Amino acid sequence: MKIITSKQEMGLWSLEEQRHGRAITLVPTMGYFHKGHLALMKMGKRLGDRLVVSLFVNPTQFGPSEDYRQYPRDLDRDARLAESEGVDILFCPSPEEMYPEGFQTWVNVELLTQGLCGAKRPGHFKGVATVVLKLFNIVRPQDAVFGQKDFQQLKVIERMVQDLDVPVRIHGHPIVREPDGLAMSSRNTYLSEKERESALCLYRSLELARRMKKMGETRVDAVKKEIRATINSTPFARLDYCFIGDPETLSEQETMGPETLVALAVWIGDTRLIDNAII
Repeated sequence: MKIITSKQEMGLWSLEEQRHGRAITLVPTMGYFHKGHLALMKMGKRLGDRLVVSLFVNPTQFGPSEDYRQYPRDLDRDARLAESEGVDILFCPSPEEMYPEGFQTWVNVELLTQGLCGAKRPGHFKGVATVVLKLFNIVRPQDAVFGQKDFQQLKVIERMVQDLDVPVRIHGHPIVREPDGLAMSSRNTYLSEKERESALCLYRSLELARRMKKMGETRVDAVKKEIRATINSTPFARLDYCFIGDPETLSEQETMGPETLVALAVWIGDTRLIDNAII
């Protein structure tokens, strides 16, 4: 495995691979790898001839009061894990490399970013869409893999690729969970032992919604009421949002349809966690 830090070197490598007819898959990450990231890499290995993993903690998707400076980082550890998964290139640009002086161009996917995390984190998806498009232009992949835990992000990237005619196939990987159901996240490392136990309220809430629908309850207000009660009764937990709606348009519903997205953001102490399920 090779580590590349410059856009120019990354682009030249990709051009050379494609000149020899080899297809490239990209897995964009912010690092501090866990089993969820490794599952994305495994999928990426199956999709193409060469696997590039980008590792970039993107400052433009963090708000001024968010955890950019504290976000966990360990390049040596990440490099060992990536190499063990057969990654060909670990692309690790600096913020200055990705956003040089004078940078002023942004990508804004409008409707899909108005609710859920987009409403709670203004400007977040502008930073996400911009950096992902830059990565696509630098790495030139034919395929890219994203985790479904960040469901809104996945839909934003799919829409951006469709609207801007970007020649990349987008693949979503199912959420990877701990044995007790907690969705894997780099931010889980922030949790104390007691907070880690409380964080299970997200998964329990999704399973509650699944059971209610199976038993015939499709009124969104009724399901939300029970989810709120579950989270409010959990120590250290504070509901940020509960969304129940269409998984394609990300519009709210009054009644759960054949396939409904239930998405949650919950503060566990000072740590904001997200999770979702299509039921």
